Amino acid sequence: MQLTKHWAAQLDDYVIDLGWSPAGTELAAVSAAGPVSLFAAKDGARQHLLPGHTDGANALAWHPTQPLLATGGQDGNVKFWDTASGQHTATTPLPGGWVEHLAWRPGRAENSEVRGQVSVPENPSADLRPLTSDICLAAAAGRSLVLLNGDGAVRHTFKPAPKTLSAIAWQPAGGCLASAYFGGVCLWDADDYVAQKEFPYANGIHALVWSPDNRWLVSGNQDPSVHLWLPEEDQEFHMSGYEGKVKELSFDQSSRWLATGGGRDACLWDCTGAGPEGREPLMFPHDAKVCAVAFQHRHGVLATASADGVLMLWSPERKQPLRATVRMPAAATKLVWSPDDRLLAVGSEKGIVYVLRCEA
Repeated sequence: MQLTKHWAAQLDDYVIDLGWSPAGTELAAVSAAGPVSLFAAKDGARQHLLPGHTDGANALAWHPTQPLLATGGQDGNVKFWDTASGQHTATTPLPGGWVEHLAWRPGRAENSEVRGQVSVPENPSADLRPLTSDICLAAAAGRSLVLLNGDGAVRHTFKPAPKTLSAIAWQPAGGCLASAYFGGVCLWDADDYVAQKEFPYANGIHALVWSPDNRWLVSGNQDPSVHLWLPEEDQEFHMSGYEGKVKELSFDQSSRWLATGGGRDACLWDCTGAGPEGREPLMFPHDAKVCAVAFQHRHGVLATASADGVLMLWSPERKQPLRATVRMPAAATKLVWSPDDRLLAVGSEKGIVYVLRCEA
């Protein structure tokens, strides 16, 4: 397996977030300074440079079926952009300060004509996901959590969280939204907005991820540890012993392997059967702290990056799992696979966006 440079582009600051369009034809990149760049996937040509947020940006999120991008900034606003024209379409101010977390409810297009325009990623729960008309954006600022329509209108405002919200994650089937804060996680019903379940956790939570089969909800924590819940079975599990805070989480498409950071090794936990508690993880070593992990969408290759600029590809099922190693000029801030898994976008601390081609 080889990773080769496809193209690279320079932003004006640290790359704070990256995201591929649903069809994989565009890559959006936002710098910590605030501007948003839209690049063509085929050659890296900058199609639009959007003003973004003058006080600095924090996050971006693509609508799952439409050419619509949402961004959140330190100005307390969520902004919406038509990516075809590069035009700003709406601004919604949120109470609570910086908008740090954005996530669209997973959805599917209503008809084949729309499905022909965008490539909706395969998902084992695709038939359960809401149609386009039910898709909304979850946005978090401070203790505030709101749902917004694509035109910026507020659909629902939840009661304030007990503490600042530190992570949000939609269940892949779209039925509920998980929100985390210091002290626990709440599951909100996506249609009637009531709290389905509340899970106490007596420490800070840095990251949340669902398994693609909707079975597991996992948090990466400050203490440092990883905590897992089985919401349908009211069970939970805990893995500790990490070197530092766990901010990096990724599930593979089969929901078997959970990759975590938290030290100089990427840990892979086997989540089949009764789950990973009590099992020894696979350890994929780096010489410096792991700063990003990302499984492919449809295949089993894992990308890991460390603070010394090293990027590695791994295949957990192989006897010799290491597939490729590349040394980058700077540490990665974000790793994002294209929808077809052929391209890997890497955001860096020096403000450079690299797009690497992955070939067997």
